Amino acid sequence: MNFSVTSWVLTLTTAFLFPVAGQESTSLEEAKALGIQRSKYRKSVSGAAGNQAPTANLADYRKEIEPLLQQACIQCHGPDKQKADFRVDTLDPDLLNGGDVSWWLEVVDVISNGEMPPPDEEEVDLPEKGRAAIIDWLSQELLVASQFRRSEKGHTSFRRMTRYEFGYALEDLLGVPLDFSDELPPETASHDGFKNSSEMLQMSASQFEQYRKLALEALEKATVRGERPQESYFPIDFAEIARAEATQKAAAAKQKPKPAGTNAPHFFDRTSGEAISNPRYNLRGKPFASVDSLPEIPAPTGEGLVLTGNGKVVLNLGSDLPEKGNLKVRLRASRNPEHEGTYPRLQLFFGFQASNNSHANSKVSQHDLTIEALPDTPEFYEFVIPITEKLERNPFRGQRIAKVNSSESLILRNATPNGKAYAFIDYVEVITPAYEQWPPDSHRRVFASDSSNSDEREHAREVLTAFLRKAWRREISESEIDRKLALYEQVRPGSEDHQAALIEVLANVLASPHFLYLVQGAEPDPHEVATRLSMFLWASVPDEELLELAASGGLDNTDVLQQQVNRLLTDPRSSRFSKHFVRQWLGLDLLDYLQVDAKVYRQFDADLKEAMQREPVVFFEELLGQNQSVLNFLHSDFAVVNERLARHYGMSTTLNGAGDFQRVSLDDPRRGGLLSQAGLLAMNSDGKDSHPLKRGIWLLERILNDPPPPPPPSVPEIDLADPEILKMTLKERMEDHRDDAACRSCHQRIDPWGIAFENFDAVGAWREKIGNEPVDASSTLFNQEELEGIEGLKEYLLLDRQDQFTNALVHKMCAYALGRPITFADRSEIEQITSQLRRDGDGLATLVALIVTSDLFRSY
Repeated sequence: MNFSVTSWVLTLTTAFLFPVAGQESTSLEEAKALGIQRSKYRKSVSGAAGNQAPTANLADYRKEIEPLLQQACIQCHGPDKQKADFRVDTLDPDLLNGGDVSWWLEVVDVISNGEMPPPDEEEVDLPEKGRAAIIDWLSQELLVASQFRRSEKGHTSFRRMTRYEFGYALEDLLGVPLDFSDELPPETASHDGFKNSSEMLQMSASQFEQYRKLALEALEKATVRGERPQESYFPIDFAEIARAEATQKAAAAKQKPKPAGTNAPHFFDRTSGEAISNPRYNLRGKPFASVDSLPEIPAPTGEGLVLTGNGKVVLNLGSDLPEKGNLKVRLRASRNPEHEGTYPRLQLFFGFQASNNSHANSKVSQHDLTIEALPDTPEFYEFVIPITEKLERNPFRGQRIAKVNSSESLILRNATPNGKAYAFIDYVEVITPAYEQWPPDSHRRVFASDSSNSDEREHAREVLTAFLRKAWRREISESEIDRKLALYEQVRPGSEDHQAALIEVLANVLASPHFLYLVQGAEPDPHEVATRLSMFLWASVPDEELLELAASGGLDNTDVLQQQVNRLLTDPRSSRFSKHFVRQWLGLDLLDYLQVDAKVYRQFDADLKEAMQREPVVFFEELLGQNQSVLNFLHSDFAVVNERLARHYGMSTTLNGAGDFQRVSLDDPRRGGLLSQAGLLAMNSDGKDSHPLKRGIWLLERILNDPPPPPPPSVPEIDLADPEILKMTLKERMEDHRDDAACRSCHQRIDPWGIAFENFDAVGAWREKIGNEPVDASSTLFNQEELEGIEGLKEYLLLDRQDQFTNALVHKMCAYALGRPITFADRSEIEQITSQLRRDGDGLATLVALIVTSDLFRSY
């Protein structure tokens, strides 16, 4: 049996002071406001009094609670009958010292949500005052028991970094924007859905060796030798090419160039208004020539390349690109002014085509370039791409083999779906290997400075002292430095030079448990707090400011800690928190592997899937950046979408100005919040149609933290070969399935939630009909609450489940922040954070700060 640790917080006595969902016409914003008034957490939460040792309140139990339980529960959960293998009459009411806390959690869960006693059991009578009395007694006893157990026993968390944390830590420590974690195996998610949980992150001896190999590779990529390499330049004058193309085609065809208006990329003369047919460039075409110095940039002439929406052009750079450094791509561009509000967005791809059977290309730009400049004032835009083996490199580069093309190419693509939103490009220059300075910043980070200390041992001591402190995230003792110096002296004779020997030792530093493991003891340690904070919000190691504060004791001050939360959240690295917390909280891995029936859903393509993957993350970032209420996750009067999603949702709004994802106001209650986002709906389908069971389970597990019990082993499958079954609607099939006794108890808790989503098809698009029949998205919950589709679901959650959702989110974020499972001993802290969050206005950034400044985060 699974036990909910959240939903007990709803006090049933308030339910009779306000109308329930479905009894009156209530807008969702009104429901949100009304639900806030109902919140139990807006009232003070009492705990154990004074310094006296707490005791179990058994007197009130014997006098008031036990008779109520006997009256309401004993018929189904007593000596004569034990439904779900549960007896209420044998439970130990001493929650401080007894062994039945998990069962009491289940009792308060089902009673507070109206699931027990069952509404269809007419002979069972539990007055509403009695129901409230049970919940009040249990709530107080659970809170006291949680505080008592936490004070009696500390918690030590000991885990290794996740794969993504290791990659980010190397990136930040070395200053190299490369991902060195691809070769590591993926982590398994915990019961809560998190990959950074200590229960899942062990290490084997072979893994240590793999980490050392990756650390050595990273250090070699971060450091350089010798003089600054000579840069190569590729000046590509599209204006000149356009003139040549026009002359050649006019001479060959003896006719004027084709008129403008083609939807494919083409050369164009703005002065004459004449267009030339598509550019003759492909992955196997003639490469552009490189030069040793850039020529003077030509002035704009009005001739150039028109890159229409979804169009691309290939820049063949030959076979001599370097193995390290950066590719810098600068292009002079403008947009067409006729379509104000829809701007072209350029992406950069890298690839090759060695032969008909050997080709590849992949997107290498992290962000799109939005072209805002007007034709009369074109501007330069820039991509900077690190050169690594992670690129789709041509395996034949540098070789001269008959019938094999060894060239590598850059591909510019206009990602704007609207073919008329074009970019006009007249000049491009590619520089490689491009370095801002020499030696680069990554080299300086590794070796602390560009020291010319002629004493190799003393220089090694300087480097190790600085590097160890940053890598191991604490102050380093002289004995630790001496041990690494001894290792340096051991490897130096067999190394190529001093730098090579140092890199060997530093790889050892990065393969050490002091780097790879995150230790969080029962007693607070400022350096552990600094690491926990940076891992929480940056998924990486602390920076210099955090290390200095840890060393000086500054992180013991709550105000300082609050300031650091604000600083970390405004740093670009906080996007990692949004990405990884949201993906793990909502289970977005399911979307990565979704396969959609292309014949049925022709509108589903790679761009739409990518937009679906990003929408929950950018929505979270919007709430976090504006410190808006977490209740917007249930419903909001706005969405954060890009043009591709807006079209998928049928939105009539035009995205104003530049940018990718943008906030837009909504007047349609069917959208807004997480529940109606297409990606979350699609990943909980089967790729062909909706899947109410998946969607219901997802809602219970991820949003309400109230997972249903697993199905019994004897569950019968729906027989789709039965002609009578095939005649039924999906809802009728589910109802028929629930008639089976083995299935009823689980499906009564799950199906109604999932049926409420039935107006959304397998890719999250709205539908009014399934085939020729109107959609029936009405359902009745186990507690007899009626839901009328997605609006009814949202209204019910906003009116009656706000506290449960808020507590569930606190639980989930605390589990992620601590990197360990939340236990019963943490319950009182979770309740206090939730209560404070609700009283402070439910802001998402407020929640982050409350977690970091809590005893739960700072103590263990």
